[in-house]
Amino acid sequence: MLAAHPYNRRLIAYEQEVLRGTITDRRGEVLARTEGPGKRVYPQGYAAAPVVGYLSRRYGRTGCEAAMDYYLLGLNPELRLQNMLRRLKGEVPRGNDVRLTLDAELQAHAMNLLRGRRGAAVVLDPRTGEVLAMASQPSFDPAAVDERWPELSTDPAAPLVNRATDGAYPPGSLMKLITAAAALETGKLAQDEVFSCPGHIVVDGFDLHDTAAHGRVDLVRALAVSCNTTFAELGLRVGPEGLFRAAQAFGFGRASGLELPERGASLPAPEGMARPEVAATAIGQGRTLVSPLRMALVAAAFARDGVIMQPHLLVAVTDPEGRSVFTSVPRVWLTATTPQVAAAVRNGMVAAVRGGTARQAALPGVTVAGKTGSAQNPQGAPHAWFVGFAPAEAPRVVVAVIVENAGAGGTVAAPLGRELLKQALARSGLEDHDR
Repeated sequence: MLAAHPYNRRLIAYEQEVLRGTITDRRGEVLARTEGPGKRVYPQGYAAAPVVGYLSRRYGRTGCEAAMDYYLLGLNPELRLQNMLRRLKGEVPRGNDVRLTLDAELQAHAMNLLRGRRGAAVVLDPRTGEVLAMASQPSFDPAAVDERWPELSTDPAAPLVNRATDGAYPPGSLMKLITAAAALETGKLAQDEVFSCPGHIVVDGFDLHDTAAHGRVDLVRALAVSCNTTFAELGLRVGPEGLFRAAQAFGFGRASGLELPERGASLPAPEGMARPEVAATAIGQGRTLVSPLRMALVAAAFARDGVIMQPHLLVAVTDPEGRSVFTSVPRVWLTATTPQVAAAVRNGMVAAVRGGTARQAALPGVTVAGKTGSAQNPQGAPHAWFVGFAPAEAPRVVVAVIVENAGAGGTVAAPLGRELLKQALARSGLEDHDR
């Protein structure tokens, strides 16, 4: 809203008079607080910066510091009235405190896993849409933005960019999840159909190579080994309009409602798309671009029988006296596909972890569903992708991981996904026990 716009001059003046509220994680760990006259402190430092953002009188604000200004400065009508009374009494006006869905310990773990790399990771609860972690590396110290601005703003590694929400990457073989759903929904594929993969497919003179000659494969096996030939053929059957509609059903081109700005996901318009590009699009190459958050949401659809919950970061807002101002309620964002289609694709994702390209995401005693990707990148080596969820029978955690210019998703991103799933399941188990 206009009143909370970070460049509103009245807002800037108002902020100098108000004790800005505290931001905490889901368990009450402080992520940002005000100490002394206008001094903002960030106890989690680099680890929470991609989500919390920074606050600077000179350079503005980002992340939750910007998105939740309305509450942090007490601009809601009830608190504005209370603050008017505080001024009359000679007291300092105060903002509301904000509690996020973020798990600070899990967030730090995700950031440490990516340390020394360029990439991002997202952890969601598919049952509620709560964002448990949102890592982006390299990162920055939000308390040092003013003094380090010239360096941070010109660094080619772009530490100020939240790659989890603003990154624009080809999805690689993760797109095969949507292609499979499109083929099943439109009746272009029977679940028991068997394909023959000779190791490549020729489309109007364009030779699209596979990773191997996979021989005879059904849908589950094709997902497990990530067969380019099968999914290129399915893309041609569905056609550009069918792929476009399926991508839209999974949220491409739509705002998710997350509190932070995000670039979303985009697919080329189907009009005039030649058959070779259709085949390439079906396997995640070409002009399709996605963020890690969006691929986490795609995976969440298969975890929750086709339903995607609206992603969100805000759990609750309380006034300075501890009274409730706002409490979030989980909401359905999209119904991307049917439970039957979601189950069929989920079976292929389980097979990928049990004996396919995502083997390194396996966890002892837990059924993990996953999909890897190695996305071609014109600027260098392929980006390594992994999405997955667990336990596959009743998913509590969804993860998406990308490591830039790192090569094969199965050898680089899948092990990181495994560690995130392991930690997130342990953390969610503690929370369930506390309840």
